[in-house]
Amino acid sequence: MYANESAIRVKRLATIVPKVSQVDNSSNFLNNIPHRKHPGILHLKCVKLPPELVQAVSFWVAQSPIRDMKKKSESFINYLWSRKRPIELKDLQKKAQLLEQKLRKDAEVLIEQKGGSLDESDEKLKQKVLTVLRKSTYHWEELKYTDELSFLYMVSRMDANYAAVSRAFHEIQKRVPDFQPKTLLDFGSGTSAVSWAAHSIWGKSLKEYINVDCSVPMLALAEKLMQGISESKELSFPGVYFRQFPPVGPKMTFDLTVSAFSLNDLPTYAQRKATVKNLWKKTNNFLVLVENGTKEGHQMLMEARDVILKGADKVNEKAHVFAPCPHHLPCPRLLLDNPLPCNFLQQYESLPLSWNPPHKIERFSFLILARGSGESMEPWPRITQPVLCRKHHIHVHLCCTDGTLQHAVVTSKKHSRDLYRCVWNSNCGDRLPVLAADIKSVLEDNSTAEDQINDSQKVNTATCQDQN
Repeated sequence: MYANESAIRVKRLATIVPKVSQVDNSSNFLNNIPHRKHPGILHLKCVKLPPELVQAVSFWVAQSPIRDMKKKSESFINYLWSRKRPIELKDLQKKAQLLEQKLRKDAEVLIEQKGGSLDESDEKLKQKVLTVLRKSTYHWEELKYTDELSFLYMVSRMDANYAAVSRAFHEIQKRVPDFQPKTLLDFGSGTSAVSWAAHSIWGKSLKEYINVDCSVPMLALAEKLMQGISESKELSFPGVYFRQFPPVGPKMTFDLTVSAFSLNDLPTYAQRKATVKNLWKKTNNFLVLVENGTKEGHQMLMEARDVILKGADKVNEKAHVFAPCPHHLPCPRLLLDNPLPCNFLQQYESLPLSWNPPHKIERFSFLILARGSGESMEPWPRITQPVLCRKHHIHVHLCCTDGTLQHAVVTSKKHSRDLYRCVWNSNCGDRLPVLAADIKSVLEDNSTAEDQINDSQKVNTATCQDQN
């Protein structure tokens, strides 16, 4: 399934970790491929929306009666970005019990200091607990996409969603060029940005696009955008279907299954778990999940990752993480004292609205799960932060195959010009074509992963050459 030729070539490339053998510069490990196009490059330049989609959005925005669209759009973007998962009932009950114990203990201490007796009833104590819980607990609310809210979602998020999904799809296309899907299922399709992105990459092979969304106004808007501004009402590309409920039946499977920015619309962990399991059952090849690049978004993806990997083990159904993780171990970023989200950046041309700048950058997290064991995948680490280029050395942070975060300083003298140039031309999100047999025993930097991350964030990245 995967090309082995590039993996064989890079076996002659030394590991990035110091104290190992040097690369023989006479070996043509890239096979005449420029360093800026080494096999681990996955980042995209500025993503552009399809012209017919931009034209349709501009037409309907001009016709819209919504007032203060700019202000409402900005407010809606901020709300979606700050949105958290709904708290589980058992967690809420545990929080209430701990809070009650604390309030009761504080009251007893106060009485001992002032003298007297405890005359506060249990009912008053419960009221205090409820009051504190209301103020300190995130209040998750279900979003009901009316005509106006669906329209605001289009102008606020459609271009960003398209960019993030395009980046995830690009990784599949780049690493598995032989993959030519015929069917697509998009759960929580919204304005159908996923279908547009998939068509731009696999339009020649895709024959069926199933868009599922519980909101009837959202489906109607997506269909209007797909019809464009032509009077014929024909869709921009054939095979697109809009449904309010997912297809049922064991035979209804799809080559590519996607859920983008939809998991947080489910009210409980049990529903998220059931949804992810159901999507996996309908997946023939790849399941693509995309969420906000926040702690909440990343943690929801890690929940889904555990559900699929553990479930596959129980039923002897092989599954592996295709991207971005180079391993199946717990996410090292979640193991830090101060957990950090694993996210990536994608630049895109924003919708041509009066309040939008020409370009924007979307910060997102993604997860791609694939059928099979993944044994043929190259064991290359993933670059998790911006590459910091200095005069004679480069700082690079990696998530490695042994489930650890590593920080290395690469120089041409220690690691060869080939590796140095490969790192120089890499960006956050790329894979580095190096093999590390025993990465733990040869670390150059003995500081903790958290310290390394915090230190690197303090370094000014302005001097790093922009390879986009």
